[in-house]
Amino acid sequence: MVEGNNHAFRLLVEKYRDHLFRTIYSVLKDQKEAEDATQEVFLKIYTSLPNYQNQGFKTWITRIALNYAIDVRRKQQRRREDMMDDMEWQLGGSDGEQVELEVMNRERKKLVQRRLKEVPENYRTVIYGFYIEEKSYQEIAREQNVQVKTIETKLYRARIWIKNHWKEEDFL
Repeated sequence: MVEGNNHAFRLLVEKYRDHLFRTIYSVLKDQKEAEDATQEVFLKIYTSLPNYQNQGFKTWITRIALNYAIDVRRKQQRRREDMMDDMEWQLGGSDGEQVELEVMNRERKKLVQRRLKEVPENYRTVIYGFYIEEKSYQEIAREQNVQVKTIETKLYRARIWIKNHWKEEDFL
């Protein structure tokens, strides 16, 4: 990279560092996590600069920061839920109850996987990537070679499709 571009990017970091940190901190509510996420966001911005289309720079980088912070928060919540499940499993009731819960969970997962085949293909890949593989919007967009907004829209429409075609009692 040309030295002038590196210098210009350093100036951008200095100018927007506090703004992006505050934005990310408002979502994560943890200083260390927000500092780490801010660094990651600047890396994402740096690699995404060729895709920037002169549509309001501060808005563009704020959107990148918010999306990243939301993804980090979701992953943290999933980890917490997984830890709670593990603790419940370890502290749970009798072996019979644990086996019953495990069988029910396994059956529910199989049902969801079978029902996922009913979802239109263009939604299925986004649902699978986001919920099953726990990928961020950015990762899915990169894999599908589309804009992040396209992934957001597909996921939104997929949720509506599921809401209209599936009943909660089918999964109980």
